[in-house]
Amino acid sequence: MRNILKNRTALSTVVTTLIILVVSVLLAGVVTYFAINVTSTRVQEENLAMTKQHIWDDQTNALGAIMITNTGGRDVVISKVAIRGQASPWTNVFYNISATAITVDIPFNKTLCDAATAPTGIFLQTIGTGYNFTAGTTNPLVLPSGQTMLMYIKSPDSISVNDIGLTVAITVFTSQAMYYKETNVEAAVS
Repeated sequence: MRNILKNRTALSTVVTTLIILVVSVLLAGVVTYFAINVTSTRVQEENLAMTKQHIWDDQTNALGAIMITNTGGRDVVISKVAIRGQASPWTNVFYNISATAITVDIPFNKTLCDAATAPTGIFLQTIGTGYNFTAGTTNPLVLPSGQTMLMYIKSPDSISVNDIGLTVAITVFTSQAMYYKETNVEAAVS
């Protein structure tokens, strides 16, 4: 024991080893932090803004409408639309994707609400200017970054004339998140 205390190089070897170990751990931590920081700032996020939401009931049928704007930095796949928790089949969804800003409100569409006159393919709706709406298929909808989707949802399952004045939720599901918006059920005026 006495030889170890008098030996000057024995203590410096231990201290040198500890210094090298601490420096290598700190260097690995800094490199990891830098890599995470670069990766997280380069990842583009998904973000949807939902506005101009409506749900109408004309005593025989209901109709929903919403405007969805993709304000994120990447394209978004909309996998499901639900009103009051009930998913709407894509065949009941009519949509238009536009690159221009839409400032006017979405009007009620009587022909969509009426089962006898409801279109099954493409129809023209005047919202400020004319927009061609396309019937959904079984595939999810893709909303490119920076663009706006106008959407009509024909015959939402759980809406009836007794719901006029009540607040219901419209939920849009994507692969990354769900977006929730509430609105009051309105009486449809033709």
